[in-house]
Amino acid sequence: MCMNRILLVILMLALLGEIPVYAQSAGRVVIDDFESYGEDALPVKWNAQYNGKLVPLTEQFIDDDEWFYVKHEAGRRFVRAFSSGEAVHINKKNGDGFEWDLREHPILAWDWRANILPKGAREDKDKLNDSGAGVYVVFSIEGFLLKRPKIIKYVYSSSLPVGTIYSYGKLKVIVVSSDLDGSGDWIRVERDVIADYKRVFKENPPNKPLYMRLWSDSDNTKSVSEADFDNIEILTR
Repeated sequence: MCMNRILLVILMLALLGEIPVYAQSAGRVVIDDFESYGEDALPVKWNAQYNGKLVPLTEQFIDDDEWFYVKHEAGRRFVRAFSSGEAVHINKKNGDGFEWDLREHPILAWDWRANILPKGAREDKDKLNDSGAGVYVVFSIEGFLLKRPKIIKYVYSSSLPVGTIYSYGKLKVIVVSSDLDGSGDWIRVERDVIADYKRVFKENPPNKPLYMRLWSDSDNTKSVSEADFDNIEILTR
């Protein structure tokens, strides 16, 4: 009886917002659900990248042809990425509001919706390599003279089927959603990052990714892309 009363109190506190999200479920950590932002707000909990470094996201990194803004629709808030002949991205560093250790939370999950995919884009063709929506997981930076990180890039492809894997050296592209199956609706994606890393790099991953990135681009196809992202989380198995 005593334990049941304790659990009831914990549940009531969680519903009232008196305990943090990560304490509500040890198996689920919300990186961002964008509910704390106002309409058309800049997602300032994320970073831009400038001269190879993550820096605060400000309006100087936004213009009419490339932007990320928080939108509100049907009772939910989400971040929208838009690019017109450009590439746009925002980044979230591990340790900045969340701690990501793959040994504890190997699953990366998110919702996304492709509103406009770059016409004719193909991630397996360098000159057509655009992705209307992408989620990067960036790992340790390696190399003797030219140091580059190992990266997994999960994409919503304009033309390649789900399950396609393509390599650009240390950047590995995995198609997890495709316009071949349609677009315009919200899709939930869950990926076992450890399993994916082993599959594409043939080795065990570092325990802690450096950062993650939300991406949209249309620069190679000189077209337009627009995609929405929401409920970005890390989970236990």
